[in-house]
Amino acid sequence: MTGAQCRHVCRSPTMNSLRYVQIVLWSFFGVRKRADHAIDLQRARPVPLLLVAVGLAALFVVGLVSLAGLAVRSLS
Repeated sequence: MTGAQCRHVCRSPTMNSLRYVQIVLWSFFGVRKRADHAIDLQRARPVPLLLVAVGLAALFVVGLVSLAGLAVRSLS
């Protein structure tokens, strides 16, 4: 979503959970326009953003560990 689209869609000062997930995933990927990043940081509250980031990072680690376990099990 571009900055112009976000201004039309995200008019409320609070953000919904899916928007927090989108912000965190874009941050994990590392590609983000500076204007969009600034808009998100103005609207996002730090505590929910931190909780979503920790949760998604934990899911990522659990997924990698599970994948590695399946790979090791299939080799033996």
